[in-house]
Amino acid sequence: MKLAAIDIGSNAARLLISEVSVDKNKNTSFNKLSLIRVPLRLGFDVFETGKISDKKARLLLLTMKGFLNISKAFEVKALKTCATSAMRDAANTQQIISLVKEATGIEIEVISGSDEASLVFENHIAENLDGTHSYLYIDVGGGSTELTFFSNNKLVFKESFNIGTIRLLKNQVPDSRWDEMKSIVKNKVKGFKTVTAIGSGGNINKVFSLSKRKDGKPLSLELLRDYYKELSNVSLIDRINIYKLKEDRADVIVPALKIYISVMRWAGAEEIYVPRIGLADGLIQHLWEEEKGIKD
Repeated sequence: MKLAAIDIGSNAARLLISEVSVDKNKNTSFNKLSLIRVPLRLGFDVFETGKISDKKARLLLLTMKGFLNISKAFEVKALKTCATSAMRDAANTQQIISLVKEATGIEIEVISGSDEASLVFENHIAENLDGTHSYLYIDVGGGSTELTFFSNNKLVFKESFNIGTIRLLKNQVPDSRWDEMKSIVKNKVKGFKTVTAIGSGGNINKVFSLSKRKDGKPLSLELLRDYYKELSNVSLIDRINIYKLKEDRADVIVPALKIYISVMRWAGAEEIYVPRIGLADGLIQHLWEEEKGIKD
């Protein structure tokens, strides 16, 4: 069965198409067929003006039409679309949702930060890792950071913070918000087994690619600090040319590293696994459970 998920983030919109299959032992596998990313950068409008501009609304509509046609070409069985921080904050979100629904039939669900954290957690990556550690999922986006912490296969806490890469670029994150995140992380992980981080989001994926680590191998906190220092000390143009980064990645990768490093330091995590999963993967998992329920 082919399923599609659209994640409308503050920095980019993504379409993920996956084929889900179940073997004779009832083991389920998810095979990614296509992942398309469009850098809409809605957060640059919303976090500065409080709304999505007419230009961005037109680009979003064109993107949704394109994603719908690609999904049809893949003959997907079901499609789920969610939007996160930028559309949570935009004053004209309902108008945008109505516009897209009328033109394409796609229903955009604006999810809470808590739901966003849950959907990333639905990938169950930590279940395949060493049970002697506690695990902290860190999902960094343009508008918010979602943290999900569990130990002994039990959820301990999940929190969403309005600290994201675009908000940082726009100087929209007061010190009090950093203090709140620091306090919650330190207090919530206290007394638990050694914490290992699991990172999701385009920026940590890019850092992992730059590191040339083998899949399944973690990145150290020290390495993230080295990249932060290295990338902070060169201009945006040099980040694009030297590190072969796209412009819409080159500007946000430094604030993203600051968030990952800060959270890991507060949690006492020395390593971070980067399984290349994100909200869209969690949406596919969620959609599969819905489709299974219909079949059953």
